[in-house]
Amino acid sequence: MGKLYQVGSIIVRVYANDHLPYHFHIISPDFEALVLIETLTVQEGTLPATARKQVMPWIEAHRAEIAAEWNRINPRFPIF
Repeated sequence: MGKLYQVGSIIVRVYANDHLPYHFHIISPDFEALVLIETLTVQEGTLPATARKQVMPWIEAHRAEIAAEWNRINPRFPIF
């Protein structure tokens, strides 16, 4: 699985053989959020404000890396 970043117990991950729309997951023991790559909006789950402050600066700076990981492990649904 495409673990991209971790800060404390919060992990940013892209799953292989995942479904559309293009997205990644932010996971913690206390929550899970499915976030759209294109808009960075939470599609499913919750992302507490504290966690958002910890991970969003990295996510915004590495959106291309997240998209590249999606393309690498989800070749049937490439992001163009």
